[in-house]
Amino acid sequence: MKRVVLCSAVLVGCASLVVAQAPPAGSQAPPAPAQSANPLSAEVKQASDRVANNLLKMAEKMPEEFYGFQAVPEIRTFAGTLGHTIDMRTRTCAAVTGSGTQLNASNMKAKADLVAAMKSSIAECDKAFTGLTDATVVQMSTGGRGGPRSRLASLYGMVAHDNEEYGYLAVQLRLKGIVPPSSEGGPMR
Repeated sequence: MKRVVLCSAVLVGCASLVVAQAPPAGSQAPPAPAQSANPLSAEVKQASDRVANNLLKMAEKMPEEFYGFQAVPEIRTFAGTLGHTIDMRTRTCAAVTGSGTQLNASNMKAKADLVAAMKSSIAECDKAFTGLTDATVVQMSTGGRGGPRSRLASLYGMVAHDNEEYGYLAVQLRLKGIVPPSSEGGPMR
């Protein structure tokens, strides 16, 4: 008997969810999102933009006096980790564009310099994504760890590295009582 009541309750709950999510009677369902002609390159750009924006917000949120913060001797300072991340992003995107741009952010310590370098890195990566298509994303680019790789592999490698470094930086922010940008609330991006 308990099973019958439980199953009935689950079915009623599921039906309620379906009805709640259905468009009102007489209205049309919202249009499906537009399909990109280049889904691979569009997806890697979205992933890159998301983490880059979080890194920039993080750089702006951390007070200047904590840029030298080093939680333990075995890890870089906040400025050192951010600078390293900026340099790796820039190196990857410069390899895709062939520009050879280098920012040497790893040697920077001042907040203003690192925020400006992060913005320059974002601009360099925007150049790398301009005109990128699913046909060109499989072309090989030089440089980076392990030698030549496809542009797609290089750019996804950059996103993975950026997310890893963001994790380290997020801990440093938390240790200083600052909420990282990706945890500030609002809708998940």
